[in-house]
Amino acid sequence: MKAKLKTRKAAAKRFKVTGTGKVLHRGHGVRHLKSNKSNRRLRAQKLMKEVEGKFKVKIKRMLGV
Repeated sequence: MKAKLKTRKAAAKRFKVTGTGKVLHRGHGVRHLKSNKSNRRLRAQKLMKEVEGKFKVKIKRMLGV
């Protein structure tokens, strides 16, 4: 019998797996020092972005997917 995989809660708070298997994360760079960034740039950074490359596999393993 195989042991159950535990979800890494830190990863669960930061990443989301879609129904099709994509891994999404929040945009960064929106917390402070906003005055020298354009509104268009700030709006774009707030959107969820897809995780690319081998890191996606690691995150899925952390989430137990």
